Amino acid sequence: MPSAVRSLPHLLAAVHLLLLLVSFADASESDHKYQAEDPVTLWVNKVGPYNNPQETYNYYSLPFCQPSENPSHKWGGLGEVLGGNELIDSQIEIKFKRNVEKSTICTIELDAAKVELFTDAIESSYWFEFFIDDLPLWGFIGETDKNNENKHLLFTHKNIIVRYNGNQIIHVNLTQESPKLLEVGKTLDMTYSISWMPINVTFARRFDVYLDYPFFEHQIHWFSIFNSFMMVIFLTGLVSMILMRTLRNDYAKYAREDDDLETLERDVNEESGWKLVHGDVFRPPRNLVLLSAVVGIGTQLATLVLLVIVLAIVGMLYIGRGAIATTFIVCYALTSFISGYISGGLYSRNGGKNWIKAMILTASLFPFLCFGIGLILNTVAIFYRSLAAIPFGTMVVVFILWAFISFPLALLGTVVGRNWSGSPNNPCRVKTIPRPIPEKKWYLTPSVVSLMGGLLPFGSIFIEMYFVFTSFWNYKVYYVYGFMLLVFLILIIVTICVTIVGTYFLLNAENYHWQWTSFFSAASTAVYVYLYSIYYYHVKTKMSGFFQTSFYFGYTLMFCLGLGILCGAVGYLGSTLFVRRIYRNIKCD
Repeated sequence: MPSAVRSLPHLLAAVHLLLLLVSFADASESDHKYQAEDPVTLWVNKVGPYNNPQETYNYYSLPFCQPSENPSHKWGGLGEVLGGNELIDSQIEIKFKRNVEKSTICTIELDAAKVELFTDAIESSYWFEFFIDDLPLWGFIGETDKNNENKHLLFTHKNIIVRYNGNQIIHVNLTQESPKLLEVGKTLDMTYSISWMPINVTFARRFDVYLDYPFFEHQIHWFSIFNSFMMVIFLTGLVSMILMRTLRNDYAKYAREDDDLETLERDVNEESGWKLVHGDVFRPPRNLVLLSAVVGIGTQLATLVLLVIVLAIVGMLYIGRGAIATTFIVCYALTSFISGYISGGLYSRNGGKNWIKAMILTASLFPFLCFGIGLILNTVAIFYRSLAAIPFGTMVVVFILWAFISFPLALLGTVVGRNWSGSPNNPCRVKTIPRPIPEKKWYLTPSVVSLMGGLLPFGSIFIEMYFVFTSFWNYKVYYVYGFMLLVFLILIIVTICVTIVGTYFLLNAENYHWQWTSFFSAASTAVYVYLYSIYYYHVKTKMSGFFQTSFYFGYTLMFCLGLGILCGAVGYLGSTLFVRRIYRNIKCD
């Protein structure tokens, strides 16, 4: 079905989403309760190469049994559409609790074109996805003849086993039988059978069968959390001990009497260069508009991630198709006030005058970065005629969310932030003439400090990245959001500690350009995550082809941009508190 034709139903479904805001896991078109002989719909969704999760196509792009004209569609929420789902009624007759012996769906007459399509699909390990009562079923199209690799077999019989408890469907399972050789001119009978079996499992626990407990709750996962937690304790203790002891000594030196001036100057020049830049350390940073925007966006993203994780823990959002994506998009729009507030306050405190420019950049920078990457990927998907192509109607709804919710809230936040920020009130007065920055050893330069700053934060989330990547790219349902919450909090703490240490070393080297350095020092975590994604692609997956490669690295780039901005904002805010704290305790003439 062409994308333009599909866009209107998507638009209507997404507008409905706007009214409901968030579609939780237990929301559906029915109450999931059936009476005997009630019709049960088998929805066909998509097909695609097993090794390429994002390369999916309409189920009827292959010459399977076609339903009658105008089959009904099931349009989900915004996240489901963005996930490339298109559920179509298979029109296979299924009645609640009625067993069906082997019954014919249709007869396929194989010609050369159909044989070629099925053969290519089998060689590429095509899989398909069905849904019954919002429960997924998966299977492969066919298999290669074990005795002759040049011959391919198509599965012609689908045996569906449905387990129920009272008037509710609990589990569904699909097995395929009767593989038939693909030959031009041959006629194949496509058949199915339905078996209903009672089971003593409650409806609330019916999704547990899809959760891979041995994988996500493996001992190595627990060990990684413990290891990261110990890193936090060690790092925070080390930072507190070293910095507090060093700063205490620095304060003692600066508090000496004037008759020991010569010794004081020698000690300051040799060990304590951070006080020498007190007249420049609060100088407004370069590109203040951009820094204000990214710090505001990063603070919003940090709040957003925390909010979505908590909602996922409370509401089990992993059960609903696209529920996580829907929640993320809607919550991003609703939390835009935070980015405007932080950005407006930061811009105003540093003497910025063009606050409208800062507000527009804050409201549009990250969405338009994602839109630019998404537009490129969407062009690729349209060229391949994949379900991953986002319909025009969905784009309109996302734009409406941004234009009528996100942008106004960012504007309101900016106005409030400017009015509540107050005067700069810096501990030290900024001198008129900037102090020259002396040359230091290579490891004290801002670029090196920035690159090294991301190593420890990346190390704290390294193991969790493997589980996140595996769940997203290898068909596993990620459900351990309690682990993710702990790892996220650990990441925040480690990022703040590492950035503070880097800022102290930089100031001690008499370099007062700490604002951007602290941001990039924390944001460099995303660089290491992206490098890890390259390793993961080549070693841990069997992806291939331009379509999947572009989607893998495009989505990963989008994720790393958000992670980098988030960590950078956290690092900058932590360094700001540290800098204001240490200069508050010295006498600035």
